[in-house]
Amino acid sequence: MKFSTKAIHAGNEPDKETGAVNVPIYATSTYANEAFGVSKGFDYGRTINPTRVALETNLATLENGKYGFAFSSGMAATHCIASLLEKGDHVIVSQNVYGGTYRIFERVMRKLGLDFSWVDTSDYEKIGVALKPNTKMIFVETPTNPMLTLTDLDMISDVARVNKLISVCDNTFMSPYFQNPLDLGIDIVVHSTTKYINGHSDAIGGCVVTKRDDLSEQFKFLQNSIGAVPSAFDCYLVLRSTKTLALRMERHNFNAGKIAKVLESEHSSKINRVHYPGLESHPQHQLAKKQMRGFGGMISIDLGSFDNAIKFFNGLKIFSRAESLGGVESLVCHPVSMTHASIPKEEREKYGLTDGLIRLSVGVEDYDDLMEDITNALGEVK
Repeated sequence: MKFSTKAIHAGNEPDKETGAVNVPIYATSTYANEAFGVSKGFDYGRTINPTRVALETNLATLENGKYGFAFSSGMAATHCIASLLEKGDHVIVSQNVYGGTYRIFERVMRKLGLDFSWVDTSDYEKIGVALKPNTKMIFVETPTNPMLTLTDLDMISDVARVNKLISVCDNTFMSPYFQNPLDLGIDIVVHSTTKYINGHSDAIGGCVVTKRDDLSEQFKFLQNSIGAVPSAFDCYLVLRSTKTLALRMERHNFNAGKIAKVLESEHSSKINRVHYPGLESHPQHQLAKKQMRGFGGMISIDLGSFDNAIKFFNGLKIFSRAESLGGVESLVCHPVSMTHASIPKEEREKYGLTDGLIRLSVGVEDYDDLMEDITNALGEVK
């Protein structure tokens, strides 16, 4: 089956009892045994829930994986991945990742004895320099948040295989519709399902998907032991949303692609640089075409100064001024003061995350309305 068909049907079998087309919300904390030692495969709600099983089946199918695990947030999913490691282990991480990933690695997991190197993972030689005898994992985000820098996933999977590392890719920005890291040899895919997968700004969640039997057994244990699982209702919301993922991603991609081209060609006097993988000017445009089937709905623009960024930020009317991304509604974010405030200034500036950078999550509204809103806001910029 192709993607749109899988998105609608994987895990979404009609209910055997009633024929209900939508998977029911199983709001239960425990399950009755038929007799001593005889159950229907369900025992306790933290461990397993039928609505969650349906969602996990759906997400694993969309990522072309064998095993899916749903969590209460993207950060809970990332925490579970870090919990595969032991004290003294070293991890190579993309230097420009979501601020929450930086925060949990540096301020939580480092205290527990893990070591992290923040590396430009788009550069093969820099990865080689960062390798240590105790390196156990390489964790990449591609495209990165918010600079939209790409990492070659074929290259990462090769490095991981040769050095016996676990390879992880945060695929949140692309969603399974535009990119499937497991197909390129990556061991683990992680998503904040809050973003494009859910796409309606009404549920927090995360997921991990893998093909590896050994990792699936560890994830099953960790998911149950740590207990950061989503509610049945949140699973229902995300499962509802994946049915329209293909439709939404096509519209996000269409709107963002047109806006990025106009910003680069017609507004260069106000914008220092437009970051979008779909532009030929993007330094990794050819890689984007190779490993992605689209370029997504995220655009970052450098307006040159904090004052210009805030004038533009406040001048938007249709774009909501909010954190998060990937919803049907368009959002604008000032990363330095919002999503990436936990990253030290000297670290941010190493990869170009300046005070003048604005991140746009382009929604599925009418293109003309969005472009007019952006143009009017740019009128506030010197």
